[in-house]
Amino acid sequence: MNNKIYIVIILFFSLGFLACDDELNDLQPFTEGSPQTFFNTPETFQIGVDGVYRQLWLYYSNPDSGLQGIPDIISDNVIQAQTGRKANDDYHDLRYVASTLGAISLYYSEAYEAINGANLIIGQIDNIDGESQQDNILGQALAARAWAHFDLARIYGPIPTQSSDANSALGVTYVKVEDGDSGDPYAQPARETIASNYLEIIDDLERAALLIDKDNIEGRLNKNGVYALLSRVYLYNGEYQKSIDAANKVTAKLATASELPKVYTDETNAGVIIELSINTSSEARGNSVGVLYSQSSRGITTSEYVLDFDFFNSIDANDYRKDVLQFVGTNKGNDYNAIKKFRGEPGQVNGKVDVKVLRAAEVLLNKAEAQFELGQEGAALTTLNLLRQERYSSFVAGTETGTALEDAIQFERRVELACEGHRFFDIKRRGESIERNPTRGDLIDGTGTTPVAPILAAGDFRFQFPIPTAEINANPTVAGQQNPGY
Repeated sequence: MNNKIYIVIILFFSLGFLACDDELNDLQPFTEGSPQTFFNTPETFQIGVDGVYRQLWLYYSNPDSGLQGIPDIISDNVIQAQTGRKANDDYHDLRYVASTLGAISLYYSEAYEAINGANLIIGQIDNIDGESQQDNILGQALAARAWAHFDLARIYGPIPTQSSDANSALGVTYVKVEDGDSGDPYAQPARETIASNYLEIIDDLERAALLIDKDNIEGRLNKNGVYALLSRVYLYNGEYQKSIDAANKVTAKLATASELPKVYTDETNAGVIIELSINTSSEARGNSVGVLYSQSSRGITTSEYVLDFDFFNSIDANDYRKDVLQFVGTNKGNDYNAIKKFRGEPGQVNGKVDVKVLRAAEVLLNKAEAQFELGQEGAALTTLNLLRQERYSSFVAGTETGTALEDAIQFERRVELACEGHRFFDIKRRGESIERNPTRGDLIDGTGTTPVAPILAAGDFRFQFPIPTAEINANPTVAGQQNPGY
């Protein structure tokens, strides 16, 4: 990370997720000051927390390399359309290096900005000792700090279940104000192990779960959000019973078949547990997360990435998600399996929609996978069927066992979470390979230009992003801890 950890309030507090109607309120920028004097009421603390959400939103929604899209662009879910701008082709073609701009540096810098903001809040929380909102504010800050560190750890380090030596590998620096980590602006912190990272991520989330309110306004974390995050983190960490237990504490209901299409046009929040909201009614400044996949103008869709032919055609015709995921995009006389998710709100094709970070469907899938890993096949099948009965027009309860059940869980996960930033991490954490069909092209019928890089083999060094060059140059300690292969 940047070795200057500023003890001031930076511009990221200039906008916060405050409005209960899913829109960002306009706040006057607070550019610099003392945390001791600024953080003196519950309201100012909540402004600080909302600024942390803003930082998370910046790296999830970035229209050039947001975390909502890059993990699918690297994976086997999509293929690059040759009539697009060739954006993000370094990632899709698996040739990213430490000096690559975009996602490599974006995630690192913005996540640590979020962490710094959370630490400012945690460090001053005693200023409102005894206030009724104190626990809820502290819970949000702890959970957001854990969330940002989790993203950093899974991007720049291995995932614990990825390989037998993953836990001893280098992760990232876990910055905690309680440990004095944010007190020295000239610090040159070393990377910590993945085992240490996950221990601290889980500790922050478990503390947050005891403090945070059951309900907070839209765009803010609440108790459901923390337990949903825990269900994911425990799954990544191979703590399967704890993943099940956390999932069981989530009360959010699954989006129904009729609700699901409206989730992606922001007409409903059904089944959405964690989102990062955007003003789409009056602002030009909001990021357009959907433009990673396509842009539309005057009836023409310029697709950047389209659905992989084999993947799209593996989805059953009776699956409601097929229409949620795809539309026919035409450009320069070519038809494509264009991506409908995140295309825009009703009547819009500008890509401006809320980022869906975690939905109830994922929690069910986390639970089903954890149950299977513990040998609880009957329970896993029951959990999986809860999802499938809302996703197929002619549902017949599955009866799979063994490998067939495992495959069914992973297939439903792939379809349900497609183009939402999961696929790369799901392949990575399971120690599998990314395999694109070398004979299938980008056009709607599978012809056209085939992928440049068909395979990323399990164990390949590129499953871990390189530490950005700017950090290597700024911190001599990290310069000696670059990820292998870079």
